[in-house]
Amino acid sequence: MKKHLTLGAIALIGALALSACGVSQDAADGNSSSGPSAACAGSSTDSAPAPTELTLALVPSGDAKKLVDTVKPLETALTSRLGIPVKGVITADYQAAVEAIGSNQAQIGMLPSLQMSQACDKYGAKPALQTQRKTKSSYAAQMFTNDPAKYCKDTPAPGPNGMLYCNGTASGNGPAGAEQIAKLKGAKVAMLSSASPAGYIFPVAAMKTQNVAVDDVSPIKVTANDASVLAVYKGDAEVGFSYWDAREVVKKDNPDVGQKVVVFALTDEIPNDGVSLSSKLSADWQQKISAAMLDFAKTPDGVAALTAIYQITGLQPADVASLKKTQDAARSIGLG
Repeated sequence: MKKHLTLGAIALIGALALSACGVSQDAADGNSSSGPSAACAGSSTDSAPAPTELTLALVPSGDAKKLVDTVKPLETALTSRLGIPVKGVITADYQAAVEAIGSNQAQIGMLPSLQMSQACDKYGAKPALQTQRKTKSSYAAQMFTNDPAKYCKDTPAPGPNGMLYCNGTASGNGPAGAEQIAKLKGAKVAMLSSASPAGYIFPVAAMKTQNVAVDDVSPIKVTANDASVLAVYKGDAEVGFSYWDAREVVKKDNPDVGQKVVVFALTDEIPNDGVSLSSKLSADWQQKISAAMLDFAKTPDGVAALTAIYQITGLQPADVASLKKTQDAARSIGLG
């Protein structure tokens, strides 16, 4: 099974890498700004035959090779509950997962909030579920630094996880430390692609409120949240962006990351990521898949598996209206 998953992941990455670049550029150019302003609830195809297998697309928020391994329990659980094979594949990036759903190469997508809305607007994919983390259905993006003397107005102190925070960021509830963001001008800043809510959209929107533009910093492009943390940890960047608190992923291999990298600001709350389902499925099968995932998420094995994948501690029906907050944030910085 593991070999089959790995081969499938590589094949999908190869097939979608080029189309992903095009979609990302469209988003960055603001081509979707003329899309519907109302929240999209998705659709179904009730005449569709029952599927004989399902593909689950995931986006790499960290080490893609590790994600290939950690998704296996979810594959097994869904296969058992649905009675047909379910295989997971790791897409090249966020937008590739949207295109996989749109082209029916994948029927289930675990997507960030912006891509859930994009998949719905463009392809009618149903935003079915949203994740929970420690009972929260939203999270803040964080800004962190290896130069706390510059960005902290108070002395960094350990939070509940033992890692250092300043400017009221230890709770993880945003916003916080906004007045320190103006100090980013001229700094090397590690950031993800413009498709990432936590790694780009919300931090750049927070920068804008403090009169700091992307052109005012020296961007260091990274491909994942843990890579952003590592760029600051290793000194390649002075500041980095990620979801709160991505340092916990890096801590496994770098135990001192929580002392060398200090969180100093949090953005507005971002709607949690979730699960989108292809519009080419019948409503009955959309409901079956949602029910299977909700059922698995309520079990100890399910919590362990989902935590390993994306630090998820629970699932709930999607709040479609809340997802629009990410679209609005993207449009505020000209991304459509």
